Amino acid sequence: MRALDLKLVRDLRHIWIQSLAIALVLACGVMVLILSSGTQRSLSETREAYYERNRFADVFASLTRAPRSLLDDIARIDGVARVEGRVVFTAMVNLEGMTEPASARVISLPQTGRAILNVPEVRQGRLPEPGHAGEVAISEPFAQANGLEPGDRFRAVLNGRLKQLVVTGLVLSPEYIYTIGAGAMMPDDRHFGLIWMGESAAAAATDLEGAFNDLSLTLSRGADERPVIAAIDRILAPYGGTGAFGRDRQASNVFIDGELKQLGAMATVLPPIFLIVSAFLVNMVLGRLVALDRAQIGLFKAVGYPTRAIAVHYLKMTIGIGIAGVAIGWLSGWWLGHELTKIYADFFRFPWLIYRPGAGSLVISGVLGIGCVVLGALRAVLSTVRLAPTVAMQPPAPPVFQRGWLDGVSLALRLRQTTMMILRSIVRWPGRAAVTLFGVSGSVAVLVASFFTFDAIDIIMLEIFEHANRQDATLTLTSAVNARAEQDALALPGVLSAEGIFAVPVRLINGTRSRLVSLQGRPPEARLAVLLDEKGETVAMPSSGIVLAEGLADWLDVGAGDPLRVEVLSPPRETWDIPVSAVIRQSLGQDAFIDRDAFFRLARQAPQVNMIHLAIDRNALTELEARVQETPAIAGFTLWTNVQKEFETTLNESLVTMTIIFAALGMLITIGVVYNAARIQLAERAHELASLRVLGFRRGEVGYVLVAEQMLLTLIAIPAGWLGGYALCALMAQGFSTEVVSIPLVVTQRTYAAAALIVIFTALTSALLVRRRLDRIDIVSALKQKE
Repeated sequence: MRALDLKLVRDLRHIWIQSLAIALVLACGVMVLILSSGTQRSLSETREAYYERNRFADVFASLTRAPRSLLDDIARIDGVARVEGRVVFTAMVNLEGMTEPASARVISLPQTGRAILNVPEVRQGRLPEPGHAGEVAISEPFAQANGLEPGDRFRAVLNGRLKQLVVTGLVLSPEYIYTIGAGAMMPDDRHFGLIWMGESAAAAATDLEGAFNDLSLTLSRGADERPVIAAIDRILAPYGGTGAFGRDRQASNVFIDGELKQLGAMATVLPPIFLIVSAFLVNMVLGRLVALDRAQIGLFKAVGYPTRAIAVHYLKMTIGIGIAGVAIGWLSGWWLGHELTKIYADFFRFPWLIYRPGAGSLVISGVLGIGCVVLGALRAVLSTVRLAPTVAMQPPAPPVFQRGWLDGVSLALRLRQTTMMILRSIVRWPGRAAVTLFGVSGSVAVLVASFFTFDAIDIIMLEIFEHANRQDATLTLTSAVNARAEQDALALPGVLSAEGIFAVPVRLINGTRSRLVSLQGRPPEARLAVLLDEKGETVAMPSSGIVLAEGLADWLDVGAGDPLRVEVLSPPRETWDIPVSAVIRQSLGQDAFIDRDAFFRLARQAPQVNMIHLAIDRNALTELEARVQETPAIAGFTLWTNVQKEFETTLNESLVTMTIIFAALGMLITIGVVYNAARIQLAERAHELASLRVLGFRRGEVGYVLVAEQMLLTLIAIPAGWLGGYALCALMAQGFSTEVVSIPLVVTQRTYAAAALIVIFTALTSALLVRRRLDRIDIVSALKQKE
């Protein structure tokens, strides 16, 4: 066995570059698996630890007004462990040096000064002291975006009254890990924040002394939340309850669940490509090595080495390459996973980070990685070591070639002899060509999938900010008012047109499926906020029936024409059976829509609005913002250029980095495949290529035989890679779509072209690196080799 081990070291030294290329491709698959699954696990554990330590509630509910004595009735519901009632409302904020309006969600703290549930995590300073009406704590992201520190003062409009507040501390909350203001689509820490103040001050500002309008509770261990939610809805219905919901519908938690789902999809879709390619590369390289060692294998068996020992010798080499690849993948995946988890922790505003990828992902990736390379080596090893010693010590019978259709076509096209050599090599050794085709097509597929994210984001941005939402600004009102408010909005400075929206919480029910959503009543002739069909074209609001976003319709398992039960959770608090009139595309969110006039006919009420979309003259924006801050009826002002800017900034921070990483991984596949194929071709055809030099062919012509074959295979593989890339994009679109974001399956010609050009450049560079070795071949030594 010592002789075989020494031979193993010499063989690895001889093919160390090919082995490194295989190990790096394998490491990519292991790295992606560790990166995605480790980040998913770490993010999930960080969230759960944060929830547990800060007593994040299990069930939430909003209402109009209820006496605090009602909390005792809710606490007696079977399955309820803790209950907390709060005062929550929205206020406009005036910050020094900031002309545009900002808003904040105000949350009350108990008289004791300490929250029972959803406990704020103090990051700097302290919480407000009980009885100090002017003291508040604010969310840390809002403070950082606006340069606020403990001790600073600012003004806020609390229920129409301007108050001066002093900041006592900066905090984070498990309830608002992902903070979005009313009417916004992405976090905007500069224009929207959170304010915690004493209960007495919050109640006085909203005329809710001795009452509450927001409820949180935790469940006993093992309790079922469904009967608890049903009981809460019954108790809160007379007090304006808008429907209780669990963590699965809590806005902040929904966004995090979506990210966890996307990380799981990444761990499922991408690693198999790298693992399969590495198996093919091992088969190609080891097959060549075993073929060269055929005589030595026969000699080893003749002197008494058992077949098993020889097979283990070659498998040791394979396992060594696998261990190297897995180790590199573990280290790079661990490091990148830690960095990605830090990005997520900052983005979602976790106060700390728990990074524990877990032994499971390490074990699974290690077993899969080594298993793939061993499977790739088995066929090459077993086909030779099973030969009898006398047969193995003899060279294999040379292949017999005959003129075929290729020769006839080549003569007809008058191809050069060097081109004929390339075509014959591909046709006569189809297995080797197939490995190269598969690997290069896999690289193209990975690149197409990497750049597809930009195509999808471009479509989402186009739909959200140009096609579906054409308004310049949106006003969120403190309460629903008469639809004549549209005319009042037209009187504001610079307002060119106004469209009122009435959004109401409803529960949509189809059999056993139900979903708590916002039903938007839109005017029949809306021009600012419109609906889009599956093709992205504008569609008119149907005069009857309900319109559902595609993701919501899929969840409820309904389509156009199907009946749907609509439980309205605000006055008139009725249940209607309404048919689904249309299913539309909605890239962000899952809402339901109805004709505003039709809604109020069903409700037997005069039309109202609680949100107004505006088209404005940008020259009058400063004056409009000043007027908005002075209007008590306005709770929030959303400028859509700010929304778009935040959207683009957030996506660019994450997408660009991830795309660069996966594009590099795709290029690495091409390098590993083409470089190994060219090295093997050079080794196998050294005699033939040296003969061409003796016959008078120039170096460029001989190099053409080596390089052009790899480039021809690359060009043939590109269309197959495009098809594979489209299939991979379909899997990504399905896996990455969440309740919040629907990823459209759109791959542009730009993406296909970019993937093809990168692969062609990478393949050419790899082939030219091997081409340099051709110039250093000793022609005399090469001619002595047996073909």
